[in-house]
Amino acid sequence: MTDGKNLVVRTKTAGWLSPEELATRADLLDAVLESCRICPRACGVDRTLDNHGYCRSGRLPIVSAYGPHFGEEPPISGSRGAGNIFFGNCNLRCVHCQNYQISQCPEAERHREVDFQVLASVMLELTGMGCHNINLVSPTHFVPQIVRSLTIARAVGLTLPIIYNSNGYESVETLRLLDGVVQVYLPDLKYADEDAAASYSEAEDYVVSARAALREMYRQMGPKLVFADNGTLVRGLVIRLLVLPNGLADTEQSLQFIHDELSPDVAVSLMSQYYPTHQVLESDRYILLARKISAAEWNRALVAMERLGMESGWSQEWEEAPDCYRPDFNDRSRPFKAER
Repeated sequence: MTDGKNLVVRTKTAGWLSPEELATRADLLDAVLESCRICPRACGVDRTLDNHGYCRSGRLPIVSAYGPHFGEEPPISGSRGAGNIFFGNCNLRCVHCQNYQISQCPEAERHREVDFQVLASVMLELTGMGCHNINLVSPTHFVPQIVRSLTIARAVGLTLPIIYNSNGYESVETLRLLDGVVQVYLPDLKYADEDAAASYSEAEDYVVSARAALREMYRQMGPKLVFADNGTLVRGLVIRLLVLPNGLADTEQSLQFIHDELSPDVAVSLMSQYYPTHQVLESDRYILLARKISAAEWNRALVAMERLGMESGWSQEWEEAPDCYRPDFNDRSRPFKAER
């Protein structure tokens, strides 16, 4: 796939809220954290007192790894890498999670609980490394903490675009408070069937929640992708679709939703990198996930995109991708060693 000819607008800078408005958003999000409804689970615990809900996370953010990353979509990685910050824990329990070492191992030594000043310093360190952006990976359950840290980082010179790289299981209320804070939304749309979402990610309302979240992201961004002069993405919405074996992601239905209810011009990142890992390898319950996708399954997704006339975005190489995106978070500085 290539960027649709009507979707590319060039600019040198990404828009920001004023420092005062950013601080106001941080205050509003802190209030949501007091009876946590940051994500659709709405656990209701007071995380400001370090109580934990489903995401097993309290008052302070957890950073499991960070550094330049070259395995994102080309205009996000660019020539110098995306400034990835991998957050620990998650509001899903995907049995096939490729980042399970940090998303589902809450006592792991690789977890590092940090205060807001430290998180801000990480953002500035990534800037100093020459990264093109701050790419927040699995940020959902730490949105208030991230925005508070952004107020600090911005006050001392952070100007990079903020990329919200999430699993798609988002609260519309929270996303509205991120309007103007985030420059690029990079969400997954994992499933089109609630039974599959419940079975494989412990989220029986994933589809309805993720689709509502995508509508809000689209409201904020529209279909246009905005690029800097160096070709890196500085504003827009890119939806990731990971093709699963045996049609479990129902990719064609997700593409139809994007086409019909958002726009055929929305950028899609079609991903073939699935490989069996985590709980899939431990239980016969997940036998339908116990292999890579076939060439026929991959081609079916490509044909669906072509049939719908969806031309903006990127697609991975079918044969190579499953071996290029296998992280090991025991190495915090470079968990992805074979990324492409």
